[in-house]
Amino acid sequence: MTTGKNGMTYAEAGVDIDAGNALVDRIKPAARRTARPGVMSGLGGFGALFDLKGAGYDDPVLVAATDGVGTKLRIAIDTGHVDGVGIDLVAMCVNDLVCQGAEPLFFLDYFATGKLDTESAAQVIEGIAEGCARSGCALIGGETAEMPGMYPDGDFDLAGFAVGAMERGAALPESVSEGDVLLGLASDGVHSNGYSLVRRLVEVSGLGWDADCPWGDGGLGAALLTPTRLYVKPALAAIREGGVHGLAHITGGGLTENLPRVLPEGLGAAIDLNAWDLPGVFRWMAETGGIAEAEMLKTFNCGIGMVVVCAADRAEDLAVLLAGQGETVARLGHVTGQPGVAYSGTHS
Repeated sequence: MTTGKNGMTYAEAGVDIDAGNALVDRIKPAARRTARPGVMSGLGGFGALFDLKGAGYDDPVLVAATDGVGTKLRIAIDTGHVDGVGIDLVAMCVNDLVCQGAEPLFFLDYFATGKLDTESAAQVIEGIAEGCARSGCALIGGETAEMPGMYPDGDFDLAGFAVGAMERGAALPESVSEGDVLLGLASDGVHSNGYSLVRRLVEVSGLGWDADCPWGDGGLGAALLTPTRLYVKPALAAIREGGVHGLAHITGGGLTENLPRVLPEGLGAAIDLNAWDLPGVFRWMAETGGIAEAEMLKTFNCGIGMVVVCAADRAEDLAVLLAGQGETVARLGHVTGQPGVAYSGTHS
């Protein structure tokens, strides 16, 4: 190796390996808290091991999902409240997995920034661990990338990768048919979709992130950073109970675009908008932007974060079970023989 009086270092180029090591040490306790049957290794290796047989599967099929948090991150970065976006990251992945009938088993994250702020990054990853713990999946690895010149100071981006499993033959959707009942599970606000429009609406309103929330308590920024609800454990309980034919995670595209994804060709859905109350955040956004109801329904979740498609003779029992799991359940409508989503009633 060449030696010299003024040798350059990686740290001088903007990458602090010591800070990265300190972050790994900081988050190890949070990761250990997510341990579950099947985990075979901890953080720090070149890869992470997971034993499907140890997790209790005989003939498993793997299911994978990946997602991010989107421009909701902009609000988190601008307000400095970054702890909840880790939960968002997990939820956007594992809520999709369970729609396939799969149990989330493990999760990996990717955190990229221009200059690593150990405290901020640790808050994000501890949020990821919290989301994993609530979903019963293990945080078994990840990557922290410090890339000078790629991000403005203080900015970062996130991606998540979840892997789940189910026994062969248990995949959803299955046997969805005309007359099946649609049970809606309430959302915890906007979740993690449509935030480019959300941020534009806040700009039009003239309010700052620290302004009083127009529809509730606390500040506007904090209210808009409410994490995405995790539906994994209630959904798995409903699947085990029997009668669930499909699950639809209501993300970008709203009910209008997401519900048809679990319906066989030729079938559609009839939804009564009077079946649930439109939460205040959506009323405020619709009024602030003069947004038509149809546009709201194909952009935001409008208060319904997950839809359970179930046999009509099981709907009442499943609604009781889901309510017992802490969910607010609304009977939205039913599956029809006409393609598309047809709405009746109104939220106004």
